[in-house]
Amino acid sequence: MNQDSDSSDQTTGQDPLLLLKALQLLWTKKEMEKQLKEEIRRGFAGLQDPLTGLLDMLEGSGDWKGKGHSLGYYITTELQLWIKEHPAAQQSGIKLKKLQARVLGILAQCPANLLDPLISIYQLHTADRNYLLGHVSHLYRKGDYKEAAILSIKLKLQPDQDVEKMCTPLLLQDKVNLVEDYVEEYPELQSKLLHILDTWCEPHFNIKDITRQYQGLSRYKPEKFNRKMLSKLVFRLLERFNVDPALCPNVINQRHLRTLKYLFYKRFVEKAMTEENWADHVQSTVGENRWLQGHLIQLLTSYCDLSTAARWAQRCNLPKEMLPCRVADELQKLQIQERVEEATKADNYEESKKKDYYQLPIPRANIHFLQTWEETLQCWEKVLQPAQVVGIDMEWRPSFGIVGKPRVSLLQIALKDEVFLLDLPRLLQQAEEDGEKEKLPHFIQMLYSDASITKLGYGMSGDLSNLAATWSALKDTDKKAQGVVDLLTVDKRLQKRSVDWKKGGQEVDVLSLEQSDEGRGVKQPEKGLSLLVQYVLGKPLDKTEQLSNWEKRPLREEQILYAAADAYCLLEIYEKLCKDPESFGLSSDLIESLVGKESLKPKAKKQLNKQEALSPSGQQCQGSRTETLCRPAPISPKEFSVVCDNMLQGLGRYLRCLGVDVRMLENGDDHRKAAEIARQEGRVILTSGLPYQTLQSQVAEGRCFSVNSSEKAKEQALQVLKHFNVQVSLSDIFSRCQVCNCDKYLKVSRERMRQLVEDSRQAPGASGTGCLLSCEEKPHRSCAAAVPSHGTAQPCCSAHAERLEGPVLAGGTVLQVAAIPPGVLDKAKLTHFYCCTGCGKVFWEGSHFGRVVSQFRDVLVTSRDKETVYELS
Repeated sequence: MNQDSDSSDQTTGQDPLLLLKALQLLWTKKEMEKQLKEEIRRGFAGLQDPLTGLLDMLEGSGDWKGKGHSLGYYITTELQLWIKEHPAAQQSGIKLKKLQARVLGILAQCPANLLDPLISIYQLHTADRNYLLGHVSHLYRKGDYKEAAILSIKLKLQPDQDVEKMCTPLLLQDKVNLVEDYVEEYPELQSKLLHILDTWCEPHFNIKDITRQYQGLSRYKPEKFNRKMLSKLVFRLLERFNVDPALCPNVINQRHLRTLKYLFYKRFVEKAMTEENWADHVQSTVGENRWLQGHLIQLLTSYCDLSTAARWAQRCNLPKEMLPCRVADELQKLQIQERVEEATKADNYEESKKKDYYQLPIPRANIHFLQTWEETLQCWEKVLQPAQVVGIDMEWRPSFGIVGKPRVSLLQIALKDEVFLLDLPRLLQQAEEDGEKEKLPHFIQMLYSDASITKLGYGMSGDLSNLAATWSALKDTDKKAQGVVDLLTVDKRLQKRSVDWKKGGQEVDVLSLEQSDEGRGVKQPEKGLSLLVQYVLGKPLDKTEQLSNWEKRPLREEQILYAAADAYCLLEIYEKLCKDPESFGLSSDLIESLVGKESLKPKAKKQLNKQEALSPSGQQCQGSRTETLCRPAPISPKEFSVVCDNMLQGLGRYLRCLGVDVRMLENGDDHRKAAEIARQEGRVILTSGLPYQTLQSQVAEGRCFSVNSSEKAKEQALQVLKHFNVQVSLSDIFSRCQVCNCDKYLKVSRERMRQLVEDSRQAPGASGTGCLLSCEEKPHRSCAAAVPSHGTAQPCCSAHAERLEGPVLAGGTVLQVAAIPPGVLDKAKLTHFYCCTGCGKVFWEGSHFGRVVSQFRDVLVTSRDKETVYELS
């Protein structure tokens, strides 16, 4: 090394700032990493106090305050490694306390990646706890709530802090993930937080009392701080931290109240539930809860007459002082009159059903409800006969959006002359009492594995999946099944043959009371098995008992007849199709193509509920009774368009990122607007929870999908893509703007963009009159972006969301060139920028592409994409 170099080394060894200057020169010139590392270590060895020197360098340079790996970050991590090799450099006592005081001032400004190294180097976990708490309190009083929370998490100060005080401003800023991290390791704080959130959800609590204290809060998002958001957060935290729901009575009551209102809508607006069926669910929902019972009476007075409200008041044994005066006066007048009217109504309804719906052709005496093993043995002897043909169906209690696997309550097996209804809960109980748990599973496995017995079903794979969830001994039944005919397959073939039938009749707005038929409400288009029965046998199934509480015993007569018809109709459909398949547009070898081979796929990972089977188009549709035997044909994101409910905006942005055409409802939009958009534009509805029950009935089968609301947006996106078999190629990623959904981009060279930025800064607003599209930059056909191939860096969205003055495209779109952070235009690797022609957002190559590829690897397919970024077609 020459004399000048030696002199330089000696100088930098004495002054940390001179060392910093030398390192900055190497960093700017992008010298070899090894040389930079050696220079840093040589500098540390020459410094009298490396720990003080690091703070001098950090305070003398601001590059470490930004995101990413800065020189300051590199120096800090190298010192952390160097100290491990030179433990004598560590400080202690008064000198260490002074250094800790200095580093705390830096921690409030530094990015997350510098926190852990600095805390380790300066041993902040050994610092005086009261001093650390005081520093965090100082940050809090300054309004640096996020920084205070992050530092508290890193230093594990949460047990000594007020969880409500620390988390409230974070919730107001929509920093829910940080709140969850804050209480992650402390069950006591989790319970306290949930209790606080539940208190805020009390009916008479004024949320403005909370928000009023933080009026000047930066990045305050009041539209996201409401009971709906708080309720969703509570349920997610209850599940994540496995906390007893009894801790949150207000939120639980509110969910039950929403269920109660939904039941009223189904009964009195759609009129899709019978009185008995509806009453079962209402009673189960309100239970002994006086608050819910009071709301029940209020709803009854709004939807019904006083006599009905009075009858329920008597049923709930409500005290007179809880009742409205008119209900109390009516309470003793109508008991006898109601019984007479109900009997008359039931008679009229039965006559109507015989005229309009499919009727069982066998006597009632031939329907057997089996509750003991002795009764079941007679069924087995008749069913397990060679060449036998049986119709099989199952029933369970509907979930109404509650997470959990359904348990089969009833197994129906239909023969030509009789139907057997197996009371599975009772039979399971008896088997456990007798110590013979394997008898019934053994029979069911024999039935499904016997190739000589033809088993008819509709969406049978979903039924068997739920049966396996009920009885673990049956988990492999679907894999061993032989001789199975799933009429859903025939249903799909018939739909392809008949366009008119596929439409399922005239589309009806289920919310329009003007279209109501007296006593039946809005006439819904037939779908699923009911539509197949109508097409083949002439009349649809009466589905009013589908949403019954199948766990309650004894079953009502209407439930027994419905269950028997669901299984027996399969025999009649099969017989008629076998006699004359050509008349239905089917091939003459129909039977040979369906029977004698395994026709059930392995059980899916996700358990499907009774109202969550797949539609004939291969798409999941809660409320349907169907399931496909194979995945739908693969499609690209360009062929898939959706409308996201307003609670799934995060999911919508992920799908746009992958090239899917996504429309998203605004926060204030009614859920039903999604159905209107779906019908007008041919989109699939993505929703979750209770709104699904309304939306799925307003669109064609398979055009409404319910995602798991407890999952993060990324997992929801994977669920949607896998379900609809959307195969994403690398050229699809970032082919749409995540902000406005536009798929037209303008490619601008770095030199031209630099000029536009400079013009915008020199004369704000003046450039708005010009047109950016010069001849050499205008695309030949369109601006649809093609995205990079393997390993190619991708555009990364600017972090600035506000709309700024800038150049104007021919269509009037203002390019947000002023939102480009300083330094981006100086990056040598960036040759072009990509401007959304819809909203003006500016994109450039970054690391986000690699992260997206990694996150969605399961749905990516190989392609022949060119090694280019956003080439214009």
